[in-house]
Amino acid sequence: MQTNFETVKVDLADGVATLTLNRPERLNSFTVAMHGEVRSALDAISTAPGIRCLILTGAGRGFCAGQDLSDRAVLPTAAPDAEGIDLGASIENFYKPLLLRLRTLPMPTIAAVNGVAAGAGANIPFACDLVYAAKSASFIQSFAKLGLVPDCGGTWWLPRLVGPARALGLALLGDKLPAEQAAEWGLIWRCVDDDQLLPTVHKVAQQLAAGPTRGYVRTRQAIDAAWLTPFEPALDIERDYQRELGRSNDYREGVAAFMQKRAPVFTGT
Repeated sequence: MQTNFETVKVDLADGVATLTLNRPERLNSFTVAMHGEVRSALDAISTAPGIRCLILTGAGRGFCAGQDLSDRAVLPTAAPDAEGIDLGASIENFYKPLLLRLRTLPMPTIAAVNGVAAGAGANIPFACDLVYAAKSASFIQSFAKLGLVPDCGGTWWLPRLVGPARALGLALLGDKLPAEQAAEWGLIWRCVDDDQLLPTVHKVAQQLAAGPTRGYVRTRQAIDAAWLTPFEPALDIERDYQRELGRSNDYREGVAAFMQKRAPVFTGT
């Protein structure tokens, strides 16, 4: 697969793909070119032989500062009577496809948040299955300071993860939320020491890469559906997924390993 990108880096090892946003001089903020490379990288990772887990992280001192406001695609004109920039086009053409791609990858995904995660960069991690953050990291809903609403799923994720009161506080005030507090609030899965972020995430990723991939993906889909589904239909979804997974090679192997008191060897099939 292609690995010679300019704005991202892709590393493949031990069944794990690590996708690193690589514009550290701009805190890994997004441009149109970067969106294109991220999309190409995710497409390649999704079909790479033997890859069964994704890590998303950032290079340098920050995870992602969101949109690069100097990019011509979002730069407003100075004249007050000029027609404004259509920011909705940027979301429709770039951010929405990115989030949907992350959320529908056929493998578990982990965000490793190092340093600042602001604007779109504060919400993109929530499209991953697990979010780990370094203790020095912080999440900033900086949209209000630009007269905007939280995007990249912010208005959808925040109230579900931390409740409407905290969601509005984060969105309206734009205060920096330290990673440790984010973990206490349930916004992310875990906060770890800075020097342990990547070692911890790589260890978890290797565990997931060796696990029952189809079961992980169906678990994500069932939990996502349950947020919008009454109880009885949610039970039906669980039933249907268990029916499918009960016929999988991984279930057969899991039961055999349990009965034989050994570690299972899953294949993701």
